[in-house]
Amino acid sequence: MGKSHLDKLDTKDCFEQLIATPSISALEADLDMSNQGVIELLHDWYSDLGFTCTTQKVENSRGKQNLIASIGTGKGGLLLAGHTDTVPYDENGWAQNPFRLTEKDNLWYGLGTCDMKGFFALIVAALKDLPLNQLKRPLHILASADEETTMNGAKAFAKAKSIAPDYAIIGEPTSLKPVYMHKGHLAQGIRVTGRSGHSSDPERGLNAIEVMHKVIAALLQLKQTLAENYHEPAFSVPYPTMNFGHVHGGDAANRICGCCDLHLDIRPLPGMPLEQLTYMISQALAPIQTQYPGSIEITELYPGSEPFADDKDNPWTQIVAQYSQNEPQVVNYATEAPYIKQLGCQTLVLGPGSIEQAHQPNEYLDTAFIKPTVSLLKNLIFHACIK
Repeated sequence: MGKSHLDKLDTKDCFEQLIATPSISALEADLDMSNQGVIELLHDWYSDLGFTCTTQKVENSRGKQNLIASIGTGKGGLLLAGHTDTVPYDENGWAQNPFRLTEKDNLWYGLGTCDMKGFFALIVAALKDLPLNQLKRPLHILASADEETTMNGAKAFAKAKSIAPDYAIIGEPTSLKPVYMHKGHLAQGIRVTGRSGHSSDPERGLNAIEVMHKVIAALLQLKQTLAENYHEPAFSVPYPTMNFGHVHGGDAANRICGCCDLHLDIRPLPGMPLEQLTYMISQALAPIQTQYPGSIEITELYPGSEPFADDKDNPWTQIVAQYSQNEPQVVNYATEAPYIKQLGCQTLVLGPGSIEQAHQPNEYLDTAFIKPTVSLLKNLIFHACIK
């Protein structure tokens, strides 16, 4: 694509191309897709705008890639970050083709319009009107892989530390409200393996449901400990939560249950690493492990997400709040922010659209967000890189 071609593309054209390029990520191999098409599209766009673009293979991602686009020299500057993947979709729930941008009542429907491929198109719109030859500090763009599953793209980028910006904006849908803190997420499975047998002689077996009863009692005690000892009043639920989301065991009333499974979800506060939570669960169940050696197995259901916190009162948060005309917020969902922050930059989550439309059939972006987002991006780039 030549630059003249890019100049002829308006924001809607860019949205259409992004939405028409499927990039679903899923833990299941049969649903998982490459993000190469989106990476190539963004590589063309940002290269034509004068950025130096590089791609990085992401380990443990079925061949996915990150794209890093940079322009300008010197230290510090700004990173605009987003993910290239979407969640899978329920075909029966969509009223229109999820891979075709559909406009209706000033809403743009399509998988990724809101969460969050459309953000990259709005960056292009902002860059077209900026004097990029006047940058005093560098501007970087990260397009990451597999945010919706493992976050391995952001983790690999943070580990590489190839850039060191002063500031970062992650363009998740926050209704253009700057988010400076969110909880994390840990999902674990606990399996109790007993010995099945005839129910008429309980001593000949080990009832996994009865052992799981002890496991749940110990976890409920841990749940209370977490609620009593960890507190962050900024959240609407100001303590770590633990939810038992699935339990299954046994197959007949007249058989001793030989196996029982429990799935649990914990949402830790900032300052509570997932490694610490995993250790706390292990310690809570240690006495039962001792009582029933080899009967309890603890596994990770899927990769967790670390909690995130930046400073509500730091200069960048206040500047972004001023430009966006929205007060800094906290949210309960997880993002790539804790990994981006490892670069040493002041980090916020802020982007167009509402989280209420994310991960839903008929996902859309309200077009009322487009002009304010482009204007906000211009102001933030100017402040961080040109002023």
